[in-house]
Amino acid sequence: MALSKPIMNLMASYLQNLYLHPIKTKAITSCVVGTAGSVASQLVAGDKIKLDPILAFGLYGLVFGGTIPHYFYEFLERTFPEEVVAFPLVKKLLFERVIFAPFMQAFSLYTLARFEGKNHSAALKQLLALYLPILEANWKWLTLFQLVNLAFVPPMLRVLFMNLVGFGWAMFLATKRRQQSQKRTEE
Repeated sequence: MALSKPIMNLMASYLQNLYLHPIKTKAITSCVVGTAGSVASQLVAGDKIKLDPILAFGLYGLVFGGTIPHYFYEFLERTFPEEVVAFPLVKKLLFERVIFAPFMQAFSLYTLARFEGKNHSAALKQLLALYLPILEANWKWLTLFQLVNLAFVPPMLRVLFMNLVGFGWAMFLATKRRQQSQKRTEE
């Protein structure tokens, strides 16, 4: 019982900030989740903690991870309104999976590499090596979460929900990028 009051206060504060400052709140949340995912990935792998990927994931979350999804989910609601469009959930899910997810995966891989300090050529090479396997994994593992998100989560909380799912995804992405980088070093 003693723990419930601080948790409720934290949730109330978060929801208030989400209502008053939605983009800033989503950006900071995405930054924290991305940073935590990168750190967790390195700890689970037993690697020495490297600052570059942590900063890259945090900066990506702060600049793009909260803002782009915020506007995307607003766009989905306007484009496929429940009252007007037949099968809006199916259309939203297909649009997200077929158009948005492939674009965001490419953008994320390239931008993370650039935020780590890689030049354009190295970032593009990493993107080309990782894009298809990561996109396939995204479609395979995140489609169910996206379906739940679009069907049951209120629009205001969709970025938060996907950020929480994104913690595991950030760990997966960081691991794949690290493995690819190690393979390139060995060659």
